[in-house]
Amino acid sequence: MLRRSFLQFGLAGLAAPALIGRATATAPDATGTKFNVTYFDVPAIKGARDVTDAGDGTIWVCGQRNGTLGRFDPRSGQLKIVELGHDAAPHGVIRGPDGAAWVTEGGQNAIARVDDRTHKVDLFKLPAERGRANLNTAIFDKNGILWFTGQNGIIGRFDPGTAKLEIKDAPRGPGAYGITLTPSGEAWYASLAGNHIAQINTGTFEITMVEPPTPGQGARRVWSDSKNRVWVSEWNSGNVSAYDTLSGTWKTWKLPGDKPRPYSVYVDDADKIWLTDFSANAIVHFDPVTEAFTGFASDKPGANVRQMDGRTGEAWGGESGNDRLVRIQTVKQA
Repeated sequence: MLRRSFLQFGLAGLAAPALIGRATATAPDATGTKFNVTYFDVPAIKGARDVTDAGDGTIWVCGQRNGTLGRFDPRSGQLKIVELGHDAAPHGVIRGPDGAAWVTEGGQNAIARVDDRTHKVDLFKLPAERGRANLNTAIFDKNGILWFTGQNGIIGRFDPGTAKLEIKDAPRGPGAYGITLTPSGEAWYASLAGNHIAQINTGTFEITMVEPPTPGQGARRVWSDSKNRVWVSEWNSGNVSAYDTLSGTWKTWKLPGDKPRPYSVYVDDADKIWLTDFSANAIVHFDPVTEAFTGFASDKPGANVRQMDGRTGEAWGGESGNDRLVRIQTVKQA
Protein backbone atom coordinates (compact mmCIF):
# COMPACT_ATOMS: atom_id res chain seq x y z
CA MET A 1 0.00 0.00 0.00
CA LEU A 2 1.18 3.50 -0.79
CA ARG A 3 2.16 5.45 2.31
CA ARG A 4 3.03 9.12 2.15
CA SER A 5 4.20 11.67 4.70
CA PHE A 6 5.72 15.12 4.49
CA LEU A 7 9.50 15.34 4.83
CA GLN A 8 10.47 16.65 8.25
CA PHE A 9 13.99 17.31 9.50
CA GLY A 10 14.93 16.74 13.13
CA LEU A 11 17.90 17.79 15.22
CA ALA A 12 19.88 14.77 14.05
CA GLY A 13 19.36 15.64 10.38
CA LEU A 14 16.99 12.74 9.80
CA ALA A 15 14.06 12.86 7.44
CA ALA A 16 10.89 10.81 7.17
CA PRO A 17 10.33 9.59 3.63
CA ALA A 18 7.66 10.88 1.30
CA LEU A 19 7.27 7.35 -0.04
CA ILE A 20 8.04 4.06 1.68
CA GLY A 21 8.05 1.72 -1.24
CA ARG A 22 5.62 1.38 -4.10
CA ALA A 23 6.27 -2.00 -5.68
CA THR A 24 5.32 -3.84 -8.84
CA ALA A 25 6.26 -7.36 -9.90
CA THR A 26 6.87 -8.96 -13.29
CA ALA A 27 5.82 -12.41 -14.44
CA PRO A 28 8.59 -15.03 -14.36
CA ASP A 29 10.77 -15.07 -17.47
CA ALA A 30 11.88 -18.13 -19.43
CA THR A 31 14.46 -19.01 -16.78
CA GLY A 32 11.91 -18.88 -13.97
CA THR A 33 13.09 -15.51 -12.69
CA LYS A 34 10.82 -12.64 -11.74
CA PHE A 35 11.68 -9.10 -10.75
CA ASN A 36 10.13 -6.85 -8.12
CA VAL A 37 10.47 -3.13 -8.87
CA THR A 38 10.10 -0.61 -6.04
CA TYR A 39 10.33 3.20 -6.13
CA PHE A 40 11.26 5.38 -3.15
CA ASP A 41 10.78 9.15 -3.21
CA VAL A 42 13.72 11.05 -1.70
CA PRO A 43 12.77 14.70 -2.37
CA ALA A 44 15.49 16.06 -0.07
CA ILE A 45 18.05 14.61 -2.51
CA LYS A 46 17.96 16.89 -5.52
CA GLY A 47 19.23 15.15 -8.63
CA ALA A 48 19.48 11.69 -7.05
CA ARG A 49 22.55 10.48 -8.87
CA ASP A 50 25.08 7.73 -8.18
CA VAL A 51 24.28 5.15 -5.50
CA THR A 52 26.12 2.46 -3.57
CA ASP A 53 25.49 -0.06 -0.82
CA ALA A 54 26.50 1.29 2.60
CA GLY A 55 27.07 -2.23 3.94
CA ASP A 56 24.39 -2.26 6.65
CA GLY A 57 21.21 -2.43 4.59
CA THR A 58 21.19 1.28 3.79
CA ILE A 59 22.01 3.00 0.50
CA TRP A 60 24.21 6.05 -0.12
CA VAL A 61 22.94 8.41 -2.84
CA CYS A 62 24.45 11.64 -4.21
CA GLY A 63 22.30 14.75 -4.41
CA GLN A 64 24.19 16.46 -7.20
CA ARG A 65 21.92 19.48 -7.51
CA ASN A 66 21.85 20.43 -3.82
CA GLY A 67 25.29 19.33 -2.61
CA THR A 68 24.15 16.49 -0.38
CA LEU A 69 24.86 12.86 0.34
CA GLY A 70 21.87 10.85 1.47
CA ARG A 71 21.77 7.64 3.47
CA PHE A 72 18.50 5.87 2.87
CA ASP A 73 17.10 2.91 4.78
CA PRO A 74 14.52 1.07 2.63
CA ARG A 75 13.32 -0.92 5.65
CA SER A 76 12.16 2.10 7.63
CA GLY A 77 12.12 4.76 4.93
CA GLN A 78 14.42 6.91 7.05
CA LEU A 79 16.70 9.32 5.21
CA LYS A 80 19.78 10.98 6.67
CA ILE A 81 21.05 14.10 4.90
CA VAL A 82 24.76 14.98 4.95
CA GLU A 83 25.68 18.46 3.70
CA LEU A 84 28.96 18.23 1.79
CA GLY A 85 29.88 21.91 1.83
CA HIS A 86 29.58 25.20 -0.03
CA ASP A 87 29.15 24.77 -3.81
CA ALA A 88 29.15 20.96 -3.46
CA ALA A 89 27.97 18.93 -6.46
CA PRO A 90 28.72 15.26 -5.80
CA HIS A 91 28.93 12.91 -8.76
CA GLY A 92 29.98 9.42 -7.62
CA VAL A 93 29.99 7.55 -4.33
CA ILE A 94 31.56 4.24 -3.31
CA ARG A 95 32.09 2.44 -0.01
CA GLY A 96 35.75 2.28 0.97
CA PRO A 97 37.68 -0.46 2.78
CA ASP A 98 37.30 1.63 5.94
CA GLY A 99 33.51 1.51 5.67
CA ALA A 100 33.27 5.22 4.88
CA ALA A 101 31.55 6.75 1.86
CA TRP A 102 34.05 8.21 -0.62
CA VAL A 103 32.66 10.83 -2.98
CA THR A 104 33.97 12.40 -6.18
CA GLU A 105 32.94 15.93 -5.29
CA GLY A 106 32.94 17.91 -8.52
CA GLY A 107 31.60 21.14 -7.08
CA GLN A 108 34.49 21.56 -4.65
CA ASN A 109 36.98 19.80 -6.96
CA ALA A 110 37.82 17.37 -4.18
CA ILE A 111 37.61 13.82 -2.95
CA ALA A 112 35.28 13.73 0.04
CA ARG A 113 35.29 11.13 2.81
CA VAL A 114 32.09 10.80 4.83
CA ASP A 115 32.56 8.82 8.03
CA ASP A 116 30.25 5.84 8.24
CA ARG A 117 29.35 6.43 11.91
CA THR A 118 29.65 10.16 12.56
CA HIS A 119 28.99 11.40 9.01
CA LYS A 120 31.87 13.86 9.43
CA VAL A 121 33.03 15.18 6.04
CA ASP A 122 36.74 15.46 5.18
CA LEU A 123 37.78 17.08 1.90
CA PHE A 124 40.97 16.34 -0.03
CA LYS A 125 41.16 19.02 -2.70
CA LEU A 126 42.88 18.69 -6.05
CA PRO A 127 45.81 21.03 -6.72
CA ALA A 128 44.86 24.55 -7.82
CA GLU A 129 46.34 23.97 -11.26
CA ARG A 130 43.88 21.07 -11.72
CA GLY A 131 40.79 23.18 -11.20
CA ARG A 132 37.44 22.12 -12.61
CA ALA A 133 38.46 18.54 -13.26
CA ASN A 134 34.77 17.52 -13.47
CA LEU A 135 35.37 14.58 -11.14
CA ASN A 136 33.37 11.52 -12.05
CA THR A 137 33.87 8.05 -10.59
CA ALA A 138 36.23 6.25 -8.19
CA ILE A 139 37.35 2.77 -7.12
CA PHE A 140 39.70 1.35 -4.51
CA ASP A 141 42.39 -1.08 -5.63
CA LYS A 142 43.49 -4.10 -3.61
CA ASN A 143 46.14 -2.03 -1.79
CA GLY A 144 43.60 0.49 -0.55
CA ILE A 145 44.54 3.22 -3.05
CA LEU A 146 41.70 5.31 -4.46
CA TRP A 147 41.68 5.79 -8.26
CA PHE A 148 39.36 8.31 -9.88
CA THR A 149 38.45 9.96 -13.17
CA GLY A 150 37.79 13.55 -14.20
CA GLN A 151 35.87 14.16 -17.40
CA ASN A 152 37.99 17.18 -18.26
CA GLY A 153 40.88 14.81 -18.93
CA ILE A 154 42.47 13.56 -15.72
CA ILE A 155 43.13 10.28 -13.92
CA GLY A 156 43.99 10.51 -10.23
CA ARG A 157 45.14 8.39 -7.34
CA PHE A 158 44.88 9.10 -3.64
CA ASP A 159 46.51 7.28 -0.74
CA PRO A 160 44.28 7.63 2.35
CA GLY A 161 47.17 6.57 4.59
CA THR A 162 49.50 9.39 3.56
CA ALA A 163 46.93 11.78 2.02
CA LYS A 164 49.15 11.90 -1.09
CA LEU A 165 47.21 12.84 -4.19
CA GLU A 166 48.59 12.49 -7.73
CA ILE A 167 47.05 13.57 -11.03
CA LYS A 168 47.90 12.50 -14.57
CA ASP A 169 46.61 13.69 -17.93
CA ALA A 170 44.39 11.14 -19.63
CA PRO A 171 45.34 10.13 -23.18
CA ARG A 172 43.27 11.87 -25.87
CA GLY A 173 42.33 14.58 -23.38
CA PRO A 174 38.75 14.98 -22.08
CA GLY A 175 36.37 12.08 -21.58
CA ALA A 176 37.53 9.92 -18.64
CA TYR A 177 34.31 8.65 -17.08
CA GLY A 178 33.45 5.27 -15.50
CA ILE A 179 36.09 3.14 -13.76
CA THR A 180 36.19 -0.44 -12.46
CA LEU A 181 38.44 -3.02 -10.80
CA THR A 182 38.68 -6.60 -12.05
CA PRO A 183 38.93 -9.61 -9.71
CA SER A 184 42.60 -9.93 -10.74
CA GLY A 185 43.21 -6.39 -9.48
CA GLU A 186 43.40 -4.47 -12.77
CA ALA A 187 41.96 -0.95 -12.96
CA TRP A 188 40.10 -0.01 -16.15
CA TYR A 189 38.26 3.16 -17.12
CA ALA A 190 36.12 4.34 -20.03
CA SER A 191 36.53 7.55 -22.01
CA LEU A 192 33.27 8.92 -23.35
CA ALA A 193 34.77 11.65 -25.53
CA GLY A 194 37.88 9.57 -26.31
CA ASN A 195 35.91 6.52 -27.50
CA HIS A 196 38.08 3.93 -25.77
CA ILE A 197 38.67 2.01 -22.59
CA ALA A 198 42.05 1.94 -20.87
CA GLN A 199 43.94 -0.02 -18.27
CA ILE A 200 45.76 1.80 -15.47
CA ASN A 201 48.89 0.10 -14.17
CA THR A 202 48.30 0.58 -10.45
CA GLY A 203 52.01 0.25 -9.75
CA THR A 204 53.53 2.57 -12.34
CA PHE A 205 50.50 4.74 -13.19
CA GLU A 206 51.01 3.94 -16.88
CA ILE A 207 47.85 4.00 -19.01
CA THR A 208 47.23 1.63 -21.93
CA MET A 209 44.34 2.33 -24.29
CA VAL A 210 42.21 -0.40 -25.85
CA GLU A 211 39.95 0.37 -28.80
CA PRO A 212 36.43 -1.11 -28.84
CA PRO A 213 35.41 -2.66 -32.17
CA THR A 214 32.75 0.00 -32.89
CA PRO A 215 34.25 3.35 -33.96
CA GLY A 216 32.93 6.44 -32.17
CA GLN A 217 30.99 4.29 -29.73
CA GLY A 218 31.11 6.67 -26.74
CA ALA A 219 32.29 4.24 -24.05
CA ARG A 220 30.72 5.76 -20.94
CA ARG A 221 30.73 3.36 -17.97
CA VAL A 222 32.53 0.10 -17.22
CA TRP A 223 32.07 -2.72 -14.72
CA SER A 224 33.93 -6.01 -14.36
CA ASP A 225 32.33 -9.40 -13.96
CA SER A 226 33.80 -12.34 -12.03
CA LYS A 227 35.67 -13.60 -15.13
CA ASN A 228 37.74 -10.42 -15.64
CA ARG A 229 35.54 -9.28 -18.50
CA VAL A 230 35.07 -5.51 -18.60
CA TRP A 231 31.52 -4.59 -19.60
CA VAL A 232 31.09 -1.27 -21.41
CA SER A 233 27.97 0.86 -21.92
CA GLU A 234 28.34 2.61 -25.27
CA TRP A 235 26.40 5.86 -25.26
CA ASN A 236 26.74 6.70 -28.96
CA SER A 237 26.39 3.26 -30.54
CA GLY A 238 23.60 1.86 -28.37
CA ASN A 239 25.68 -1.23 -27.66
CA VAL A 240 26.80 -3.08 -24.58
CA SER A 241 30.21 -4.67 -25.08
CA ALA A 242 32.37 -7.07 -23.11
CA TYR A 243 36.16 -7.01 -23.29
CA ASP A 244 37.85 -10.19 -22.08
CA THR A 245 41.02 -8.89 -20.44
CA LEU A 246 42.53 -12.39 -20.40
CA SER A 247 42.09 -13.22 -24.09
CA GLY A 248 41.96 -9.68 -25.47
CA THR A 249 38.71 -10.39 -27.34
CA TRP A 250 35.42 -8.47 -27.63
CA LYS A 251 31.74 -9.35 -27.83
CA THR A 252 29.07 -6.76 -28.60
CA TRP A 253 25.27 -6.64 -28.39
CA LYS A 254 22.81 -3.94 -29.47
CA LEU A 255 20.21 -2.94 -26.91
CA PRO A 256 16.60 -3.38 -28.06
CA GLY A 257 14.41 -0.54 -29.21
CA ASP A 258 14.76 2.55 -31.35
CA LYS A 259 18.08 4.37 -30.96
CA PRO A 260 19.04 3.07 -27.47
CA ARG A 261 21.25 5.28 -25.29
CA PRO A 262 22.94 3.08 -22.66
CA TYR A 263 24.29 5.33 -19.93
CA SER A 264 25.51 3.09 -17.11
CA VAL A 265 26.42 -0.54 -16.65
CA TYR A 266 26.48 -2.63 -13.46
CA VAL A 267 27.31 -6.32 -13.11
CA ASP A 268 25.66 -8.11 -10.20
CA ASP A 269 27.15 -10.97 -8.20
CA ALA A 270 25.44 -13.50 -10.49
CA ASP A 271 27.24 -11.96 -13.51
CA LYS A 272 24.00 -10.54 -14.89
CA ILE A 273 24.26 -7.16 -16.55
CA TRP A 274 22.20 -4.07 -15.72
CA LEU A 275 22.12 -1.01 -17.97
CA THR A 276 20.21 2.26 -18.06
CA ASP A 277 18.75 3.34 -21.39
CA PHE A 278 17.92 7.04 -21.52
CA SER A 279 16.13 6.69 -24.86
CA ALA A 280 13.73 4.07 -23.48
CA ASN A 281 13.50 5.76 -20.05
CA ALA A 282 14.28 2.33 -18.64
CA ILE A 283 16.60 0.05 -16.75
CA VAL A 284 17.59 -2.95 -18.86
CA HIS A 285 18.65 -6.39 -17.61
CA PHE A 286 20.86 -8.52 -19.86
CA ASP A 287 21.63 -12.20 -19.38
CA PRO A 288 24.94 -13.05 -21.13
CA VAL A 289 24.09 -16.76 -21.12
CA THR A 290 20.72 -16.53 -22.89
CA GLU A 291 21.56 -13.19 -24.53
CA ALA A 292 18.08 -11.99 -23.52
CA PHE A 293 17.23 -8.39 -22.64
CA THR A 294 14.48 -7.45 -20.18
CA GLY A 295 13.40 -3.82 -19.89
CA PHE A 296 11.93 -2.02 -16.89
CA ALA A 297 10.50 1.28 -18.06
CA SER A 298 10.00 3.90 -15.37
CA ASP A 299 6.43 4.85 -14.50
CA LYS A 300 7.47 8.52 -14.68
CA PRO A 301 9.00 10.36 -17.64
CA GLY A 302 12.57 11.64 -17.56
CA ALA A 303 13.86 9.19 -14.96
CA ASN A 304 17.48 9.52 -16.12
CA VAL A 305 18.97 6.73 -14.00
CA ARG A 306 22.72 7.23 -13.98
CA GLN A 307 25.22 4.99 -12.17
CA MET A 308 23.77 1.77 -10.74
CA ASP A 309 25.05 -0.49 -7.98
CA GLY A 310 23.60 -3.18 -5.81
CA ARG A 311 23.96 -6.15 -3.51
CA THR A 312 22.90 -9.79 -3.57
CA GLY A 313 19.51 -10.03 -5.26
CA GLU A 314 19.08 -6.26 -5.62
CA ALA A 315 20.02 -3.66 -8.24
CA TRP A 316 19.70 0.02 -7.25
CA GLY A 317 19.66 3.28 -9.17
CA GLY A 318 18.86 6.93 -8.65
CA GLU A 319 16.23 8.55 -10.84
CA SER A 320 18.04 11.87 -11.12
CA GLY A 321 15.14 13.39 -13.03
CA ASN A 322 12.54 12.45 -10.41
CA ASP A 323 14.44 12.69 -7.09
CA ARG A 324 13.76 9.10 -6.17
CA LEU A 325 15.45 5.71 -5.91
CA VAL A 326 14.56 2.53 -7.74
CA ARG A 327 15.27 -0.99 -6.52
CA ILE A 328 14.86 -4.12 -8.66
CA GLN A 329 14.91 -7.40 -6.75
CA THR A 330 15.65 -10.65 -8.53
CA VAL A 331 13.54 -13.58 -7.33
CA LYS A 332 14.19 -17.12 -8.57
CA GLN A 333 11.04 -19.19 -8.71
CA ALA A 334 10.91 -22.74 -7.35
